[in-house]
Amino acid sequence: MRHRTLGSLRVSAIGLGAMPLSIEGRPDEPRALATVHAALDSGVTLLDTADSYHLPGAEPGHNELLVARALAAYGGDTDGVLVATKGGRGRPADGSWTVDGDPRRLKSAAEASLRRLGVEAIGLYQLHKPDPAVPFEESVGALRELLDEGKIRLAGVSNTDTDQIRAAHRILGDRLVSVQNRYSPAVRDSEAELRLCAELGLAFLPWSPLGGISRSSLDGPSQPAAARPGAFHAVARAHGVSPQRVALAWLLARSPAVIPIPGASRPETIRDSAAAADLALDAQELELLNDAAAPVG
Repeated sequence: MRHRTLGSLRVSAIGLGAMPLSIEGRPDEPRALATVHAALDSGVTLLDTADSYHLPGAEPGHNELLVARALAAYGGDTDGVLVATKGGRGRPADGSWTVDGDPRRLKSAAEASLRRLGVEAIGLYQLHKPDPAVPFEESVGALRELLDEGKIRLAGVSNTDTDQIRAAHRILGDRLVSVQNRYSPAVRDSEAELRLCAELGLAFLPWSPLGGISRSSLDGPSQPAAARPGAFHAVARAHGVSPQRVALAWLLARSPAVIPIPGASRPETIRDSAAAADLALDAQELELLNDAAAPVG
């Protein structure tokens, strides 16, 4: 497993997005634990969770508790594993995703996450999404207070634009280490945010990084480029690997700042994703994939 830099830390180039282990369609607990253990066995040292990763209307924190149990039950060394969690969203019974960036509630949510994870300080705590009803600087100020109090070691923001990233960087300085935005071959709206992360020395964590790859039947000249994943499948066939692995390798090649966090609900899925860190794509293949990916938003 190759590694990348997140703040002052060295983490695996591929992380695990643990959300599928706790939301609708989630696996039973033995398979969920086996999936986290397969990630660790594959060299993954970044586990991404959130207090809102649970079934609609259920008690917050299912995913955090699951990750904590998986780490406790793992037979190997977990000292180098970074658990990144998030606060500021909710999942009411209707299945929607709410946003709450009130500083007091963010601090309370972080303290609850701290207890569920069973650690002295959260390794990386991220504002899950800006709240339009709360000044962004106030929400980020809660992260600064948590850092000052020693309850979190590093901070990140998610679903943010360039102005918000710059604002968070002004407030948090070098304690801001990451930005987590949606980015994939099908969705490239955060190209400017990715460039800014590279400029500021921040890690860029694409969520839903495999978007567009599963539409393998839509391969034809009559389809727009964003709906034609044929290039990813062709490169995959040439290497004898999955299109998903190629997509993650392409993401890694976009910038040294990129650390994809693909989701998984089966051990074999995360093993395949982790192997993308060692898949080398040549310049011609990268050009082909760049042309096949969606236009920059």
